[in-house]
Parts: sequence; structure tokens; C-alpha cells
Amino acid sequence: MSPRQWGTDLAMGARFALTGGREGWVRMTLTAVGVGLGVALLLLCTALPNVFAARGKVEDARYDHTFVYSDKAPPKADNTFLIAGTDTTWHDDDIRGRLVEPEGERAPLPPGVDSFPGDGEMVVSPALKDLLASDGAELLRERLPYRITGTIGESGLIGSHELAYYAGASGLKVMEFSPVHRLTGYGRPDADVAPEKTDPVLLLMILVVFVVLLTPVAVFIAAAVRFGGERRDRRLAALRLVGSDSHMTRRIAAGEALAGALLGLVVGTGFFLLGRQTLGSTELLGVSVWPGYLDPSPALAALVAVAVPVAAVLVTLLAMRGVVVEPLGVVRAAKQRRRRLWWRLLPPLAGLAMLYPMIGKGRENGDFNQYYVIGGVLLLLIGITALLPWAVEAVVVRLGKGALSWQLAVRRLQLSSGTAARMVNGIAVAVAGAIALQMLFTGTESQYTKATGQDPGRVGIQVEFSDREPLSGVEREFTGTKGVRAAVSLADLEYGQTRRDPEHSGGMTVGNCTALRELATLPSCKDGDVFVTRTRSHYEDPGNADEIALFKPGRTLYLDPSYGEATTDRGMEAPWTVPANVRVVDARKDSLVESHSVLVTPAALPAEAAPALASDGVYLRLDPSVPDSREYIRNVAARIDPLASTYTWVATEEDTKYASIRTGLFVGSVFVLALIGASLLVSQLEQLRERRKLLSALVAFGTRRRTLSLSVLWQTALPVGLGLLLATTVGVTLGSVLLKMTDTPVAMDWESVLTMTGVGAAVVGVVTLLSLPPLLRMMRPEGLRTE
Repeated sequence: MSPRQWGTDLAMGARFALTGGREGWVRMTLTAVGVGLGVALLLLCTALPNVFAARGKVEDARYDHTFVYSDKAPPKADNTFLIAGTDTTWHDDDIRGRLVEPEGERAPLPPGVDSFPGDGEMVVSPALKDLLASDGAELLRERLPYRITGTIGESGLIGSHELAYYAGASGLKVMEFSPVHRLTGYGRPDADVAPEKTDPVLLLMILVVFVVLLTPVAVFIAAAVRFGGERRDRRLAALRLVGSDSHMTRRIAAGEALAGALLGLVVGTGFFLLGRQTLGSTELLGVSVWPGYLDPSPALAALVAVAVPVAAVLVTLLAMRGVVVEPLGVVRAAKQRRRRLWWRLLPPLAGLAMLYPMIGKGRENGDFNQYYVIGGVLLLLIGITALLPWAVEAVVVRLGKGALSWQLAVRRLQLSSGTAARMVNGIAVAVAGAIALQMLFTGTESQYTKATGQDPGRVGIQVEFSDREPLSGVEREFTGTKGVRAAVSLADLEYGQTRRDPEHSGGMTVGNCTALRELATLPSCKDGDVFVTRTRSHYEDPGNADEIALFKPGRTLYLDPSYGEATTDRGMEAPWTVPANVRVVDARKDSLVESHSVLVTPAALPAEAAPALASDGVYLRLDPSVPDSREYIRNVAARIDPLASTYTWVATEEDTKYASIRTGLFVGSVFVLALIGASLLVSQLEQLRERRKLLSALVAFGTRRRTLSLSVLWQTALPVGLGLLLATTVGVTLGSVLLKMTDTPVAMDWESVLTMTGVGAAVVGVVTLLSLPPLLRMMRPEGLRTE
């Protein structure tokens, strides 16, 4: 067969699709919408490389930690500026903050900022500006008491909903271990970008996530190009009557599918452009982008533009092999040959064979072969689409007796089980992939989640100051803060046995009785007491005999009243007599911090030591009945020290890359579920349209609408139930293999499996309910009219 004949026949099929009257246009529209939804999601996936690259480019361009704690920091000059991080959190949203002070006229501006804000002024992101102007943000406005003078442009933000600001400052000082540093420009130098070896298990997760999310899209596109197949085949019978052979009718049918696929490309591009603008103004699971980030990769977009029409032609030709189109009709209603099982088992078995060599590798035994992973997972999921028609046919052929609605549904499924299976293929593939991924994430969660050793019930928030603050003042500030039950702040002092060059020296921890009880087991405590622990927490050598012997009542030691300053030439100056009430106690095994062995209350120290009683942090126990307790604390910390940092204590900490992959999975799942729902609805409407005359005829003969509605529900419920059962089996199998590949024990999380299955059933249930109104409109005698 010459290419010219192929082109002629395909063009004829496309012409039939475009000029087929109202029925042809309806079928074209349904096909275009179904294909378009899949194309839109595929184009979104082709834009992901650009999204990651664009966000990374912005992050690198505004990088401002180049010389932190480094002797490479430049001297003050006309082109330098001082910058300090003032990141904060508002409820669960992170806010990126910077204090900026230019030191010369040629100091570079931050990306996206037109001019430096003055002292007491700030430029903010559009999202932060809206947040500050909203109701209920009084505490945040109090924490950021700057006047807004401008907004940060797109080049300085990683997303449209990022919360960020640059505030003007004066008098910033660069000191050792200070959050303030001097720069000559923004940007990440090449030296800071060290190549990092990717965790093989995380790479495996990324590959599986992409395959699992994209396979249902391909299945839906393949199903969409077959919309209206029964009516199309009856039209092709007329062509046989006027002289076309079977091969020509197949090519004409492929031409009709090709026209629908090409129109679907146009519709899908429109959906994508609409979604591109929508995504640029919304935030999903804490992730936002700019519309410009969602530019598809040209090569990948071209691949989609070629692959979708080609797939439409191939799917149609493959489907036509099972249909005999004769001049006097379509041989479809005759008794069909039973579907064979053996070849349908080959794809999943081949998938398992591809994954088997990688079982037991884990993260220590080399990388997983990405081609084997993609091929194996893809074959297992595609195997569902091969097995499901056989399973539906094998079950419904044995059904029969029951209510009238049941009999109508079963008879319809017996006549067209393949059509029913095609509707469910996509949801079954999606559920199987979701179950496998859920098992993989649940099984490996412990490998990427570590215990921090922190007790959130003991300390809710920890505040660290950029400089030392007076101990008593800090305690008063936070103890009186709304939502704080207790505030623990500690100071450190150095002591020596002699005034200069002591043979024995060490450190002591100073705090009130509440604070010291967080470090040691105290029988009683009042201000003026001194304790020496016989054990030491957080130390390999728990013995403490030397300090117990040194701290005898009446012995004179010397304190350094300038702890933390450069006092190497001054020695220990303040004399201190060890009081008579010194007691030996045990350190707590769960001591709040790594403390010294000597614990002292402030009243036990001489007046000369008062300047040293300063703290660089405070630990706060919260009142859970106060909903905004953390916001009150952050406001107090910002008032005491604008450069203070606050940390919420958590019992466990999750790997950031692992969390990012899981977030990406959730975001992708939302889009795939939306596609599943929309495509199923379109497919359901197409099926109802095919049966409109039959439904109208049954109503005209007196069949109750309730009976017909129940029959339609049964026609959906039976294939869905079988599809979800098959999806659960394949999903559990794939999940078990993936866990074996990561060298993780296989443990079934049946709650997650049932949840994923329930989500799939819920999507189908919603689609079925949405299709009921059109169904009721079609069950009218007027539906028997024809043109």
C-alpha cells in the first residue's frame, strides 16, 4: 500500500468526521475534549523542567549567603552592602525576610527591587502585601512595623504566592558568628554549587512517580479516540456497500480518529494556556509558580504533538481488527470468541522480569537502572488494561438472574464488556499506581525520618538571639507573654582556681530554679543555691569527681565577668566564695541542653558577675489553649532582637528531598484525579448518547425510569468493582516489588490501600451522579426522532 493511498484514505476519514452532520460533530467534540484533557496534562508535564530551572535560577540569583562566617568577606567599599536574614513564620506559611543596609552609592539592588528601602521602610511581594492588608493579620503587622514603599518583581520571587520582603536598616554590624554579613553582590558562586550524589531510592521514587502519574493520561487518550465507535462502524458498513474493502475502511476509521486527535491537540493547548494563567495566580499545597515558568520544553512539546495523533491512528487500527465491517452491517452482535488469557499475562510478567534483577539493591548497592524501572512499572500498569476486559467478560458471562435493572445491566455488559472495561481502565491504572507508591513511601518513611530528641510537650518554641540579652529581662518579657506557660533561659560563666593562669578552670550554668530543674534533679531549690552534678549529661565520660572536690564551701574561685569577650590578657578577676549550701545532685538524662556540671542561681553570684548574666536564647513551654501563642512569641522575639530566630520543636524531622517528592506526588495526583473525573464524565456522556434511542424505546414501552437509572448504575458499578479489585492486586504486587528493590521489609498498610481504593471509587461515584441529569433527559420518547 502506497503512502499516497494511506494519505487519501486518512484524509477521507477526516472529511467524514468534519462533515458528518450533528452526530459527527458531537462525536468530534467529545473526542476532542477527552484527548484535550490528556494533552493539557502532558503539556503541563513538559513544562516541569522549565519550572525547576526557573525557580532554581531565581534562588541562585538572589543568593545572599556567599561569605557567611568566611574570611573572604570584602572590606567596606562604595559597592558593598550589609544584609541579615530575618525569616519568620506566619501560622504555617514561611516568610522570607531580609534587612538591607547599603554602604555606598554603587551597592547592587536585590533582584526584583527597583530601589533600596529606607530605614523603617520595606518592599514586599504582592502576596505578602495582600496578607498584611487582610483581616486577622494584626499580629503580623505588629511584627513587621515597616512602611510599604514598593513590591518585589517577578525576577526576585520563586512563585506568585511567595511571602517575602526587604526592609531598610541602619547600624548593622558584622561580627564573628553574626547573621549580618557584607556582600558586593547577589548570586551563588560556582564554588558553592557542589555536586551531590542523588540517593538511589529517591531517584527510584521520582521515576515511579512520573510513570504512575502519566500512564493513566495515556490510557485516557487511547480511550478518548474510540468514542462513538459503534456509530462509526455502522457508517463504515455503508462504505463497504459502495465498494471499499476492509483495509480501506480501517484507514478511513483511523482518519476520523486522527481528525479528533488533531482537534484534541488544539483543545488541549487551549486548556493548557487557560490552566497556565490559572496556576500562575493560585497556590497548591504550598507551591506556586509564575505563568512564565510553565513554558513547555520545545522538544517534549513536539513529541506530544507527534505522539498523540500517531497513537490515535494505531489504537484505532488495533481496535478495528476485532470488528468485521460488512456491506450489510457490522458483525459485532453475534456470539464473540472468548477472550484469551495467556497473552494478557505477558505484559505484567515481563514487567516483573525487568524489575527482578534490581531486588535487594537498596541505596548501598548502586543505582537502579532507570530504563528497567520505567519499563517494568509501565508494563505492570499497562497489564491492567489487558487483563480488565478479560476479567469483566469472565465475570458477567456467569451473571443473569436478579431484578430487571440488574438483568438489563448484565445483558448490556455481556454484549459490550470491552467498552465498559475501557471506561474503567484509567481509574484502575491510577489506583494501582497510587497503592504501589503509598506502600513505597510508607515503607521507606522511617529511612528518611529521624528522631530529633526534642519533646514538643516540654518546649514548644526555642528563640535564639543574634547577641546576648540580659537574663532577667528575657525571662520577664516572655513569662508575661500571652500563651507562654514557662520560660527557661540560661547564661554561662567561666571560673578559675586562681586570678591568672589557673591550673583548674571550667564553666558554670546560671539560671533560676525553674531553668535548673530542666537540667538536673533538684531536691529543693531557692535563689542563692549552688549545685554540682555528680553526673554530666551529653558527655561520653559521665564522671565529675574533680569539680565536686573543687567546689568545697568557703573556697575562693575567680569569675570572668566578661564572658564571651576577648579577655585572654585580663584573666579571671571577680573573686567568689563558694557558699556553704552547695549540694551534689544528679544531672537529668534528658537535660534540656548540654550544660556545665556547676549549676548556680543568680543570687549566689557577686555583683561583679552581673554583666555576664546574659543569654543567647530562651526555651518556652506553650499553653495549647491559646491558638496564636506562637505568633505572640515571635512578635516578642522580634521586638527584643529583630535578628532573632525562632524554632518550633518537633519530635521527628523529615528529609527535605523526600518531603519534596511526596509534595510533588500530591500535586500531580490532584491534576490526575481531575483528569480522571473529567474524562470519565465525558466517556459516560458518550456512552449514554450511544444508547439514547434504546433508552427512549424502553421508556416508550413502559419501562420505569427508576429501573433504567439503576441499570446504568449497575453497568458502572460492576466494571468499577472488578477494576478496583484488579488494581488492588497489581498495586500491592508492584508495591511489594519496589520495597524489595529498596531492601525494605514488606509490610502491608491496609488502611492506605483501602483509602486509595476508596478515593478511586469516590471519583467514579461523583461522575455517576453528575451523569444522572443527562440520563433522565435522554429517557424521553422524543429521543426516538431521527434525521
